[in-house]
Order: sequence, then C-alpha cells, then structure tokens
Amino acid sequence: MATIFIPTMLQKLTSGIKKLELDASNVRQVVDRLDEMYPGIKDRLVEDDEIRESLAVAIDGDVAIMGMLTKVGENSEVHFVPAIGGGF
Repeated sequence: MATIFIPTMLQKLTSGIKKLELDASNVRQVVDRLDEMYPGIKDRLVEDDEIRESLAVAIDGDVAIMGMLTKVGENSEVHFVPAIGGGF
C-alpha cells in the first residue's frame, strides 16, 4: 500500500493523523479514498476535478505532472505540498 502524508494544514480534518497507508493506483484514487475516510478533504485538495493550483503532488520525490491521473505504486510515498511559483 502507498504511504500518504497529510499536509499540516489538513491534519485538523484527519484528527491529527500525519500519514496513513492506502491502496490506490493513481492520485484520483488517493484523493477519493481520503475523502471517504475524512469527508471534506477532497474540497481542500481538488478544484474543478484537478489538484488545486496552490498545491503540488510529489510521488516518490517527483512532482506529479499528470495531475489526478499520475500513477501511484504499491510502495509509493505521496506528499501534498504547497506549490512553488517562480517569476519576478
């Protein structure tokens, strides 16, 4: 099962749980299963069926470039982190 790390800003929805294991094959399934366990968390992670612009998803240390369709391996680590923007 994949290990999912809950961002600090959302741990109030998970009663303080910082990480958990889920059976999921892509980011969409991770989000859906999290929302089944912690209703309302999906609204904080997703907007218009895509990961919110203010967030990025890192799987095994790599930023997910395919959004909700990005594959999650059986032993993957999934992190939801604030997105970093560039510019001047």
